[in-house]
Amino acid sequence: MAKPLKVDEVWMDRIAGQLNDMEFGSLHIVVHEGQIVQMERTERKRFENTPSGSASKSGSTPRSTSPRSLRGSNANAKG
Repeated sequence: MAKPLKVDEVWMDRIAGQLNDMEFGSLHIVVHEGQIVQMERTERKRFENTPSGSASKSGSTPRSTSPRSLRGSNANAKG
């Protein structure tokens, strides 16, 4: 039988701290035996392409800065 999750004020502050200033992303919370043991934060930055070549922050054009998207098309190739 699963143990009930224990989330005290300290963990609520830690969770809120991880979510502060996050515009696009996710927070993954790992629970072990009814207690939070780990948090993983994934954040995305999105930029709008402008004709002058400079980038400004915007939510209109999704563009990931994750390492997977920067490696190129052969990232998953085995060899």
